[in-house]
Amino acid sequence: MASWREARNILAIRLDNAGDVIMLGPALRAVKENLPAARITLLASPAGAAAAPLLPWIDEVIVHRAVWQDLGHLPFDPGREWRLVSDLSGRGFDAALVFSSFSQTPHVPGYVCYLAGIPLRAGESKEFGGAALSTCLAPAPDDLHQVERNLRLVEALGFAPRSRALTVAVPEEAFAGARRLLAGAGLDPDGPYAVLHPGASARARRYPAERLGAAARLLAERGLPPLLTGVEKERPQVEAARASAPDTAALVGAASFAEYAALVARAAVVVCGNTLPLHLADALGTPVVGLYSGTDLESQWRPRAVPHALLRRPTPCHPCYLFDCPIGLPCLDIPPDEVAAAALDMAERRALGRKGAETQRAVGGWK
Repeated sequence: MASWREARNILAIRLDNAGDVIMLGPALRAVKENLPAARITLLASPAGAAAAPLLPWIDEVIVHRAVWQDLGHLPFDPGREWRLVSDLSGRGFDAALVFSSFSQTPHVPGYVCYLAGIPLRAGESKEFGGAALSTCLAPAPDDLHQVERNLRLVEALGFAPRSRALTVAVPEEAFAGARRLLAGAGLDPDGPYAVLHPGASARARRYPAERLGAAARLLAERGLPPLLTGVEKERPQVEAARASAPDTAALVGAASFAEYAALVARAAVVVCGNTLPLHLADALGTPVVGLYSGTDLESQWRPRAVPHALLRRPTPCHPCYLFDCPIGLPCLDIPPDEVAAAALDMAERRALGRKGAETQRAVGGWK
């Protein structure tokens, strides 16, 4: 069997949400740095595939809704899975990297890759899976950050990273589009603003929208214009937030993924739960106020490189790992004025940082 160093056509599997794909960046960058001639194809969910254009190490994307990631919404259709095996087998992959979180098994996608004739298959697992994987790492601690979990896999295969930082590539035209969107929403494209995002894929990770709207109203009163954001399916949460702050600017489903990244990059601060904007902000250098519910350990997903405040009330059920909270989200019982104060503090830190950068440039401190 060929070695990982000889791999030239690599399949990377990550079938979660867009934020999970963003956190895959450092691991894929490490593979490309060590194997510059290799081609990397990402197997992603429809939501995750949207983030792929911001990761320049990905050459192609296969979009698939996998039964092993399904929460009971897919119809019974074994033929769908055989079509995936057939598609993968026709692409000549010589290696597959199965990326997973602490709670997911790599053995099912590993077996799919086995059936597709992919000789090298690597993943990390707590349970025995026979020969579904050709390389199976012993499990990392549950509290390890997801970025580090991804890097741990590729490092075990000999791909040493030059950097462990999240990075995304936002095209210039996306910044121009973001300016148009800001102007269309009634905000100054050159002025500061706060991005407030009420949505999250799991209801148990959503700060109450009416409270987020109250925080938005407080920010506006204190001189930092808020911008409520969401994709189309998050419109109910955005509208619920606006009910508490009717004059607040909002963008729902109007921005492309790249334009949304540009909006996050330009923001003074991002206020959101444990969801995509938190990871984009971490990659783009924007401070974060994380309304961090008790569903997960902060160490698994928190920002690593930017100033941030994580707000959560201690509860005995933390971490519960639930999609829905049966007891009314006591972990997110955070007053709007506390949220607004944290956001203003983070925005002030960013403003001071920018002033410091301008001073350094003025005296020739940066090239």
